[in-house]
Amino acid sequence: MNIENLPADDKEERNPLKIPTKYNIQMALRWLIEGSKSGDSLVFHYSGHGTQEVNMNEIDHSYRYNNAISPVDHELKGKILNDEINATIVRPLPFGAKLHAIIDACHSGNVLDLSFVCKMNREGYYTWEDHTSSINHKDTKGGVAICISACEDGQVSVDTSALSGKEVTGALTYSFIQTVQNEPGLTYGQLLSTMRSTIHGTKTGIVTLNGPIASLLNRLLGLRIKQEAQLSSSELFDMYKKRFVL
Repeated sequence: MNIENLPADDKEERNPLKIPTKYNIQMALRWLIEGSKSGDSLVFHYSGHGTQEVNMNEIDHSYRYNNAISPVDHELKGKILNDEINATIVRPLPFGAKLHAIIDACHSGNVLDLSFVCKMNREGYYTWEDHTSSINHKDTKGGVAICISACEDGQVSVDTSALSGKEVTGALTYSFIQTVQNEPGLTYGQLLSTMRSTIHGTKTGIVTLNGPIASLLNRLLGLRIKQEAQLSSSELFDMYKKRFVL
């Protein structure tokens, strides 16, 4: 891909293999899972644009939209849908292996298409929402996949200076890093609840949106961040007993 055709923000990266094009992201996902075995711990972090596409799957009509991530060349090459992400790094995950995905993007609630979504209220009480389908089997080969994402499927995520005090950062990414660094030994329930509290209590400051809706910027300035960090998993577990370990 001709680097001169990329947006200005992406021209700092001169190595063509590291530019987040669709092909490079696809290759990185395949590299991540290739040769994985029992005892391996895999991490996929994506911070960028996310969107939703109308579900054109003629077999599975259980969901109206597919979540997707948008590479820098998505207008030319297309987006990467949740079905593809699931097929590439979730379904091949072998028994005894563990995958964590941290996805800081709009419409990312269950962007890995995992079987169970944790629905947690403001008080920290939760239930598991079953997203399994008898039509399309999207489970792992015995491994455990857990995704921590920036917001619900229908929400947008923000970048803000309010959390760091100076640099504009993704609200999900910053709250995740701060929580893990400052409170070691957390359970998944404590992790999700603390991240949500951090984001809820933050005013937006200087904001940009991780999606094609910059026209909302003025309406967001000075308001509380409203995105809800989400957790989805390939299996059920007790959120307040299972320890978060990468």
